[in-house]
Amino acid sequence: MKQITFYLDFISPYAYLAFERLPVALEGLSYAVRYKPILFAALLKHHGQLGPAEIAPKRDWTYRQVLWQSQQLGIPLDLPVSHPFNPLAHLRLAVACADSGEPNRYVTETVFRHVWLGGHEATDAQRLQQLQALLAPAREPIDATVKAQLKAHTDEALARGVFGVPTFAVDDKLFWGLDALPMLRAYLEGSDAAWFDGPWHAAASVAQGIRR
Repeated sequence: MKQITFYLDFISPYAYLAFERLPVALEGLSYAVRYKPILFAALLKHHGQLGPAEIAPKRDWTYRQVLWQSQQLGIPLDLPVSHPFNPLAHLRLAVACADSGEPNRYVTETVFRHVWLGGHEATDAQRLQQLQALLAPAREPIDATVKAQLKAHTDEALARGVFGVPTFAVDDKLFWGLDALPMLRAYLEGSDAAWFDGPWHAAASVAQGIRR
């Protein structure tokens, strides 16, 4: 059985769609998933990038695309009142729900749907209080241990080469994005082993022709 580490941030609509789509995309395969909340903003800072919602034309396209994809996949999605937002409360709450800092699928699902269903304000204080009461975490989300675990997850992701969410890590390979799910399935099936032993590695040998 292969183990998948799912690096996610609740701020990402693509991570939400990938979370909901994963069981269908990998139906019939034997695997286990570890959910690891990370701070997407820390990835952006590390790699010197802006988020999709911080670039005006890309922002509009992102929302149009995710609404289209949700319709095509049959996955309900409502844009929140404002986006991007500060997801630290959501991330820390999810981490606080497990001693290991790795929330189960129910917790992850509940937080994702808090953000991406209903068209509400994701950071509304009253709604966050209700979410915390529903999940009843074993620790307070503001505990130092919780903050340390979230940072450790993020540092681990960076050390593995993660640059965006959602990212699925299996063995020594990273699969980024909702549209990587078919590729992830092919790897887990082992049907394209020659490709993953050849072109997968060859792609990294292309010389960078120009730097800006």
